[in-house]
Amino acid sequence: MKAERGTISVSLVEETLALARARGLDVLAVVEAAGIAPQMLASAKSRVTPAQYGALWANIARALDDEFFGQDTHAMKSGSFIAMTQTALTARNGGQALTRAVGFMRLVLDDLSAQISRRDDRVRLAFVHRDGATQPAMFAYATYFILVYGLVCWLVGRRIPLIEARFRCTEPPAAHEYRLMFCDDLAFEQGESYVDLAPDFLELPVVQTTKSVKPFLRDAPASFIIKYRNPGSLAARVRKTLRVMPMSAWPGSGEMAQRLNVAEATMRRHLKQEGYTYQSIKDDLRRDIAISALQRGGQPIAEIAATLGFAEPSAFHRAFRKWTGMRPADYRAANALAQTANAGISRRAERAESD
Repeated sequence: MKAERGTISVSLVEETLALARARGLDVLAVVEAAGIAPQMLASAKSRVTPAQYGALWANIARALDDEFFGQDTHAMKSGSFIAMTQTALTARNGGQALTRAVGFMRLVLDDLSAQISRRDDRVRLAFVHRDGATQPAMFAYATYFILVYGLVCWLVGRRIPLIEARFRCTEPPAAHEYRLMFCDDLAFEQGESYVDLAPDFLELPVVQTTKSVKPFLRDAPASFIIKYRNPGSLAARVRKTLRVMPMSAWPGSGEMAQRLNVAEATMRRHLKQEGYTYQSIKDDLRRDIAISALQRGGQPIAEIAATLGFAEPSAFHRAFRKWTGMRPADYRAANALAQTANAGISRRAERAESD
């Protein structure tokens, strides 16, 4: 079975939709256009695919004509990210690309900006709020960061390691998702807001060209949420180890700790700090593999259930409803809508790039 690409919590979907609702957008229409069944939103444990979230992101940005989702008093008009990409594409190296991306964001937003400072061991992206502006929520910081950081990572061809992140806002319900997005050393309700990056990227050459920009723009920026997730956490190491093994050979907790060269108690403690247990990681991976298989289509549901280790298809049906709030067959049907939506987004991105 082809490896899954990871999924996105419905809590992040709800944060996105809340911004759309606040601006009078017909949320049901954009949800269905993204191939997300409305009943999925009823379960806090539901997950969506990167393709579905990407379609939702693009649909809302286009409907609002604001790629920052109304989180700033000045709209980030549709096409801004394409323009920012073109501006940074001709940079010599990662440092210059970051400067150009941050400078571009300063031109298009009024309330939230960032300042770059450099030390020997880190590069700090410090967020600055306009006097009198409303305190940004975590989703606003994340949106800004995804746009800038994801672009620079793509330009230099690698994920830039994050050292720590601090934010003035209160802790959001999906804090563990933001740790995946940023890094383990993340704290809220702090005196200032910043993200520290490892400095090695500064002198890395920009490796992308006008030829590689078209496929990049088809999925960006929503694809960054998955593509540049934090790979250094213990949960990510456990997941990576499991992913290359057949499910029938997945080890117990003690054997996994041995494979990772840590004591079992240490593994349990660190996973708990990251918001996981070993069993929850295995369950999440099984869920994501199921979603990926249904998204691709073609494989009978009973066969997927057997591959995942379910003795009976009915047990798989119950588990999948618990994971996503819907039946496997309904999820597969909804995915067809997502593919149609994403095809339209790709065509629009291609046309925008050629203009």
